[in-house]
Amino acid sequence: MNGTRSLTGKVALVTGGSRGIGAEVARRLASDGAEVVIAYRSDKASAQNVVEVLIAAGAKAHAFLADIAIPEDCEKLIGDCIKACGRLDILVNAAGVAAYHPLDQVDADHFHAMFNTNVLGALSLTRAFAAVMDGPGQIIHFASRLAETPMPNTSVYAASKAAVSAMTLALSQELGPRGITINAIAPGLIETDMTAAAVSARGEAMRNTTPLRRIGQPKDISGIVSFLASDDARWITGKTIRADGGLL
Repeated sequence: MNGTRSLTGKVALVTGGSRGIGAEVARRLASDGAEVVIAYRSDKASAQNVVEVLIAAGAKAHAFLADIAIPEDCEKLIGDCIKACGRLDILVNAAGVAAYHPLDQVDADHFHAMFNTNVLGALSLTRAFAAVMDGPGQIIHFASRLAETPMPNTSVYAASKAAVSAMTLALSQELGPRGITINAIAPGLIETDMTAAAVSARGEAMRNTTPLRRIGQPKDISGIVSFLASDDARWITGKTIRADGGLL
C-alpha cells in the first residue's frame, strides 16, 4: 500500500474500526505503512471484511473484539495487540456512541450509556496504552463540534465529548514528559452509513451554511488522523482540532 506519510514499522490500534470513520482511518494508516489492529464491539463480519481488504492490499491487519466501556476489555485489548504485533505505537479511539434525547427523557441509563463508552472508554484505553509504552507514542481520540455548539436534545452526548476534550488536554500534561502526544478531533457532520438519517434530514441546510458547501467525508477525517499519528505532528499535543468545513 502506498500512502503519503511513512508509518512503516509502526503498529496502530483503531477502535471502532469496522465501519464509518474508523474503517477509513484503518485504511489510511495501513496505506501509510502501519500494521493495523481493528477493535470492534459487535460487528465481527464488517471488521473481518476491513481486515481482509487491508491484507489484500499488502498490509498487516488484525481484528479483536472489545467493549471499551469495560475497563478490563481495554486492558485485554492492549495486551492482545502487543501479543499479536510485538509492539504498539499509535492509539486511535474512533469508537463511540451517540443518542439524542430531550431533557424530559434523559435518565441515568442514558447518561451512563454515553459516558461509559465516550469518556470512561477513552480514559481506560489511554491508561492501558500508556502502561505498556516505554517510548514515544501517539493517541488520538474523537470529540465532536457539538461539544462547542450543541443542538437541542444533545446535552448528554455533547457533555461527554466536551469531557473528552478536557481529558485530552489534562492528560497531555502527564504524558508529555514521556514523549507521548495525545490529541482529539472534533468532526462536524460526516457522511457515513451511521449518519444517513441526519444527512437526509439536514444535509441541504448543512451544505448551504458550510463555507466549503459540502458534507464532510470520512477521508476528510482520516487525513487529520494520519497527520497526528505522524512525526509531522510531534510538536502538537493536548489539542482538539475542529474539522467541520468552517461552520461557525
